[in-house]
Amino acid sequence: MTVNEDFRTGHIAIVGRPNVGKSTLLNQLLQQKISITSRKAQTTRFQINGILTESNAQYIFIDTPGFQTQFVSRLNSVMNRVVKQNMHGVDVILFVIEAMVFDQRDITVMHELPKDIPVILVINKLDQLTDKNHLLPFIQSLSGEFNFAAIVPISAVHRTQLSELLAAVRNYLPISQPLYGSDEITDRSQHFIASEFIREKIFRFTGEELPYSTAIMIDQFVDEEKLIRIHATIFVGKSNQKAIIIGKNGEKLKQIATEARQDMESLFGKKVFLQVWVKVKKDWANNDSILKNLGHE
Repeated sequence: MTVNEDFRTGHIAIVGRPNVGKSTLLNQLLQQKISITSRKAQTTRFQINGILTESNAQYIFIDTPGFQTQFVSRLNSVMNRVVKQNMHGVDVILFVIEAMVFDQRDITVMHELPKDIPVILVINKLDQLTDKNHLLPFIQSLSGEFNFAAIVPISAVHRTQLSELLAAVRNYLPISQPLYGSDEITDRSQHFIASEFIREKIFRFTGEELPYSTAIMIDQFVDEEKLIRIHATIFVGKSNQKAIIIGKNGEKLKQIATEARQDMESLFGKKVFLQVWVKVKKDWANNDSILKNLGHE
């Protein structure tokens, strides 16, 4: 890849409380789905690096878990530590909030923001505003809360003002050659993406609480010339949760696996054979060895 002398490359952490649209923002910036999304809060558990290369810059985005203040477990402690770690050592931070909402959960995240790294306040979900006349006073009220490098209102889902956001980010990236090829969109393995796609479908097709009690392990991943064969296990904490995921006559599990497979085929560019089992593993979210084996450490 030939680059000009003013080419810039840098790392950008996307942070915020749960359910403000961080993963949707990443997917829309890349125009490719690599990070799972859900209307339920706290969908993302891991940092996910997404890579966007344009003619004058390479943006390496780090999509972090939503900073959790409500529920206490070993898993959530690990996730919060990941968020804090990723706010340091990057070139820019995108602090994402929801338009017309700035409550104690956002304030908690804001207090964790480093003072020595440029922070851009991203006000998401403009499309949900019924009266945009309230936006300017809202922006003015927040401008004094922190020394933001810029404030950019957007609608991630409709891609509104994403080019303006990228321009604001580029101002703070160092002049540097690209670190990745122009066709690379993530440094996460296909194994990881496959497990996340399965977890997303559990969020979509089960009740409010169940997805938070599940974890996915990829037992086998064989990449053949025209087909990828994947065997995966969904771990749950209780036997009744296993029954919910499997569903009547196995229909729920079939639905989860079918839609996850379709997402995998779209991203991987070839046919996928996916087989999924459900197993009970009690209290896995507080077990350090289990979390390490499942990729949470």
